[in-house]
Amino acid sequence: MTTDASAHPRPAPRANVVLGLLLLAYIFNFLDRQILGILLEPIKADLNFSDSELGVLTGPAFALVYSLCGIPLALLADRTSRSGVITAALAAWSGFTALCGTATGFWQLFLFRLGVGLGEAGGVAPSYALVADTFPAQRRGRALAIFSLGVPIGLGLGAILGSWIAATFSWRTAFVAMGVAGLILAPIFKYVVRDPPRAPGTTAPSLRALGATFPAVARKRSFWLMAFGASLSSLVGYGLATWVASILIRSYGMTLMGAGQFLGSLLLIGGSAGVFMGGWLADRLGSRNRRWYAWLPAIAWLVTAPLYAAGLLVDNLVLVWALLLVPNALNILWLGPITTAVQHLVEPSKRATASGSFLLINNLIGLGVGPLLIGAISDQLKSSYGVDSLRVAALAVLAFYLVAALLLFLASRTIERDWVEEPAG
Repeated sequence: MTTDASAHPRPAPRANVVLGLLLLAYIFNFLDRQILGILLEPIKADLNFSDSELGVLTGPAFALVYSLCGIPLALLADRTSRSGVITAALAAWSGFTALCGTATGFWQLFLFRLGVGLGEAGGVAPSYALVADTFPAQRRGRALAIFSLGVPIGLGLGAILGSWIAATFSWRTAFVAMGVAGLILAPIFKYVVRDPPRAPGTTAPSLRALGATFPAVARKRSFWLMAFGASLSSLVGYGLATWVASILIRSYGMTLMGAGQFLGSLLLIGGSAGVFMGGWLADRLGSRNRRWYAWLPAIAWLVTAPLYAAGLLVDNLVLVWALLLVPNALNILWLGPITTAVQHLVEPSKRATASGSFLLINNLIGLGVGPLLIGAISDQLKSSYGVDSLRVAALAVLAFYLVAALLLFLASRTIERDWVEEPAG
């Protein structure tokens, strides 16, 4: 086996700076996206919303615009400047996050959440492509996993900081503070991050070429299996990220700040370990057998479902934390392997568009359905289970992890055939 330095080229120092700023922007992406989850209880008390209405605000209100605008903005990034599109997106979603703190009713908050979704639609797919263009193939899984640390860090910090600001000041102040912080980051990001030169001979897809770009990836069976498998996992993951703080407050009697610290520690420790482990294992095992890009998430989800169920069924908070730590790592392990695999289903110039197609499916199902489904089930079960209706609703949706695992095992059978090799040179 070749072991010289040329076989595993190290990224330039500036590449690591770019990755760091992309990670920071992604942290704000998820912080602003999910801060609503930790603030549900004070918002519910202040504005008198039902669980179903809160589910609409955390799910469809965001996911509708976020999902539908993802592909057009990814296409724009492929044709113009990926860093430029990300900068504009960061400024937009941060501004609308700040405006959420001024809402006085359901429809006003709904419209502001649409604005957050519109902004964040331009952030993720171009970032995936920028990471893939900046780092060599041998290190791409780890680089994408480091970038994906923005998910647990953003979720964790959102829970901790959001609950502290809301408890100390108000839920409105929490929205404004997070939004202003993102607005400050936007010009710094624009000044530092530049697109690397595109590979020789590659051309960005045009609006007309989009008609050929999507069918190219849509013809690949592994794309659909990975997309729907990840979507079902996200349905549960986004739903739990939205509602676990409320479960801790209602079923376990925790304060808002206590629930934020409890949930935030799980996400920061477990989630960060899971994301990085997924990228490291994807690079290490995927280089030997590409089926591991699908096997890793499938195995993780099979373990996640029963462990999460056990954690939600016990009443001792110390035991709850211990039981939920491992599934909070495993349920997010898929980000490194699957996002890396999607990048390799198309040629380099079409990566952002391919990622946008994947994210369209993932977010319409995961974000659009997950939080709303748990909230709706909770409202239906309230007469039978009282304050525990939300906990029972969360337990019910864990079955989707098992279906997701089955789809990824099926994807492993075709992923090698669908893989697109890196161009020489």
